[in-house]
Amino acid sequence: MADDKAIRSIKASILKKLLGIGLLVALPVGLALLFYPSPHLFQKASAQSGQLFRAPPVRLDEPLLPIQVPRDLNAQKVVLGRTLFHDPRLSRDNSISCASCHDLSRGGIDHRSRSLGVGGREGNINAPTVFNAALNFRQFWDGRSPNLVDQVAGPIHNPVEMASSWAEVLPKLRADAQLEAQFVALYKAPPSAAAVQDAIAEFERSLVTPSPMDRWLLGDPSALNARELAGYRLFKRHGCVACHQGANVGGNLFQRFGVMQDYFADKQKISPADLGRFNVTGREEDRHVFKVPSLRNVALTAPYFHDASAATLDEAVAQMGRYQLGVELPPEDVKAIVQFLHTLTGEKLP
Repeated sequence: MADDKAIRSIKASILKKLLGIGLLVALPVGLALLFYPSPHLFQKASAQSGQLFRAPPVRLDEPLLPIQVPRDLNAQKVVLGRTLFHDPRLSRDNSISCASCHDLSRGGIDHRSRSLGVGGREGNINAPTVFNAALNFRQFWDGRSPNLVDQVAGPIHNPVEMASSWAEVLPKLRADAQLEAQFVALYKAPPSAAAVQDAIAEFERSLVTPSPMDRWLLGDPSALNARELAGYRLFKRHGCVACHQGANVGGNLFQRFGVMQDYFADKQKISPADLGRFNVTGREEDRHVFKVPSLRNVALTAPYFHDASAATLDEAVAQMGRYQLGVELPPEDVKAIVQFLHTLTGEKLP
């Protein structure tokens, strides 16, 4: 009996070990299957880029994902949203629109260090691009807005931007018979705050910009040249992909500005905007933490960073190496990485 009990105990111990080993193997495999991009994602992206999808997509082991052009947008809402995006009546004195700071013909920004609002008032932070904003997991540098719909109301009510309110905006929109008819047709009611936000957000969802990099990710070997590919390899090797990955090459996490070297200790003057996410949460661990920006169309969106402290893309890459990675990137590496970053520029900007 004692021997049988001992044998059962040994068998139970072996079984537990085998189960433990099985879990160690199964867990990462299961997670990989859970988060691994669906083949349908690549089928759609391949079809919209004009390529015939015949074989399993290549480059699935890359940290970047090909962008997806949305196919479920309401075309009429997109048209109305575009109209509202360019409508200065959203501001108190009818002087500026969303497009004033997010010029679609200039990379979705205004190229100022800080945008100008009603009465020429200067904002306190560098305006981010509106292109591909729908892919961001939060909106604004400090991530205070959870989505595009919520984000719309921010600039309208900001006293140094549009300096207005729904109580002022809606009567102006309702006085426009043609515009009101569009709202009634789409929302079965005159202009409302919710409808304005919904329409603008729907338009912004349409502002996605597939690039040469996407064609390469989908298997087109001719989409990038040797120098661009070398820059991409350096982008990965130096660790830039730790924060800039996924479909939006960023925009999907928060990170401290100055991980390896204190950026703000080197900065002579600190502004409230430099506090980043701390302004939202009040938590000390969020001081100087920001939403990681997308690098799509980054070649078009100078100056760089929340404080516009980098005038050129070369300068921005070098500073990222120093403050985020803890390395002084060789000039030739900087140039190669910049060449790669140019491959993220949309081929057909809206």
